Amino acid sequence: MQISVNPATGSELGRWEDHDQAHVDTTLTAAVGAQAQWRATPIERRVDLLRSIAKVLRENVPRYAALITAEVGKPIVEAEAEVLKCASNCDFYAENGPKFLADEQVASNASDSSICYEPLGVVLAIMPWNYPLWQFFRFAAPALTAGNGAILKHANNVPQCALLIQEIMTAAGCPDGLVSTLLIQPEAVAAMIADDRIAAVTLTGSTQVGAIVASQAGAALKKQVLELGGSDPFIVLDDADVEQAAAMAVRSRFINVGQSCVNAKRFIVVDTVADRFVNAFRDGVAALSVGNPVDRTTQIGPMARGNLREGLHRQVEMTLAQGAVLVAGGHPIDGPGFYYAPTILDRVTPDMVAAREETFGPVAAVIRVADAAEAVRVANDTEFGLGATIWTRDVARARDIARQLDAGAVFINGMVASDSRLPFGGIKKSGYGRELGVVGLREFTNIKTVWVGPAVI
Repeated sequence: MQISVNPATGSELGRWEDHDQAHVDTTLTAAVGAQAQWRATPIERRVDLLRSIAKVLRENVPRYAALITAEVGKPIVEAEAEVLKCASNCDFYAENGPKFLADEQVASNASDSSICYEPLGVVLAIMPWNYPLWQFFRFAAPALTAGNGAILKHANNVPQCALLIQEIMTAAGCPDGLVSTLLIQPEAVAAMIADDRIAAVTLTGSTQVGAIVASQAGAALKKQVLELGGSDPFIVLDDADVEQAAAMAVRSRFINVGQSCVNAKRFIVVDTVADRFVNAFRDGVAALSVGNPVDRTTQIGPMARGNLREGLHRQVEMTLAQGAVLVAGGHPIDGPGFYYAPTILDRVTPDMVAAREETFGPVAAVIRVADAAEAVRVANDTEFGLGATIWTRDVARARDIARQLDAGAVFINGMVASDSRLPFGGIKKSGYGRELGVVGLREFTNIKTVWVGPAVI
């Protein structure tokens, strides 16, 4: 059973029966057949589907965003932006896919050799609830461009968004069976990964789930792309524009109610500017509008589930017990729904819970350091390696520091964000593989070498 709950009220929106094994088998067989035809379709026609998807998304922004807000609790303005970002991603691959996948000619010992990019087949996409449309279309736009098919297994708390994706694909004219949504329980995933009709797996989710999926896909010798948890450092050096950094820190930590793998979570600030930063950060957080996510002025809505709020509050309480200083928030908000007060914890040390664990919600941990060298050591002292941010007026210095950070992406004087033009992903326990950009497009391809020797007469 898939149950949808409104996080703003705690009330049930509906429930849907899981698909049975007969439906799963029929869906997989249809996907294989559809993908065989799709891979034979010229890429110039394949990208027409992406343009159609983008058109459907843009024509239905209010309805799609309202559903995201109802099922996830995302503030409506951010939900609208999510839908539009999906459309832009489809446009990007429609425009650039053909050249990204074109054969590459390579001169090799007088031979006429080339590198070709061919689809792998049907990819199982295991997706999270926090960006219920974006996470799927971030994967699907390049995967479909490359000639793959897709089966979506979405998070169980967003069945309406999962079924909406199926509706969008149908409305855009997607070939029957090429992209399908299955409503199944997590324990049914292992059998799907082992099924010969699934060629590869992509997962966006927690590190714990990633380890399980990786072991299952590894046992089946299937390609995987894993985008997992993060505890991104936000480094503020002594020559930074502190007020600008603090203003961006508010957005970087509290967008999507702090429920994103690439939210900044550990604010590593050099001592000489730490008081100024914390004061400006506190003022920015105090100005955030907390309330009903359907209100266009709301910046902080509810967390997605009650158990997530409970887990976050446990982390806050444990960190305070370890000696951190509470600057703002630090408590659930009374009333219906799963609201949590935007929180700042100061004087956190690297051994405290908020620094060691991923805090998936509106909680910021400020860690004070002596200098840039200590900032790098603290930033790298984590099991995660997704994104990182550096704030300084000396960009050359920042570029040098960026090379020292264990992260898949480093943003200098800006907020970490995914961009269709740039590869996105992490290292260490933040996963492996890349999405987006030309690299992401080629992840689910067979990179084939074709070598042609001298002609024989």
